[in-house]
Amino acid sequence: MENVEFDLCMQQVSCGDKDALHRIYDAYVDYIFHLVLGIVKNYEDAEDITSDFFIRLWKQADMYRPGGGHRYYLSVIAHNMAVDYLRVRRREIPVDYQEEPEGDVHMAAEDPYEEVIAGISVEQLLDRLKPSEREIVHLKIIGEQTFDKIASILNIPLGTVSWKYRQAIQKLRRYGYEA
Repeated sequence: MENVEFDLCMQQVSCGDKDALHRIYDAYVDYIFHLVLGIVKNYEDAEDITSDFFIRLWKQADMYRPGGGHRYYLSVIAHNMAVDYLRVRRREIPVDYQEEPEGDVHMAAEDPYEEVIAGISVEQLLDRLKPSEREIVHLKIIGEQTFDKIASILNIPLGTVSWKYRQAIQKLRRYGYEA
């Protein structure tokens, strides 16, 4: 689905058109599912999150702003939902079942401020990539997908996927990011 078609569908969804949501669902259900599966590592949980993703897309359609890379927009929402799910799930694990940390128990934890700064700078770096490069980097690194799977999801040749990924990593390194 091209950006213009997606933008039109989202406009229709914001007006309550379920058929427009169905077109988006048909075009992106596999993409979203595989992205989420790469994060949560559980088939059933990925199915649930994918379903919730399209419900959220329906409810928040009026918040969508056309003109950007819609695949990146979708991947950010799906990624955030998967990460939120893992955070909630981690809190729900009873203390009796949590694994003990290895090594010295008194070892200092990483500074949360440093984690936030690192996260911001990576996102800022990713914003410097072309939408197609950003999407491939997200699927490869965050979604932990193979190049074959990414080619299948995006419906582009394998050589194009590996070339764009290599180009994106080179750009990120020029900006100071080490993968």
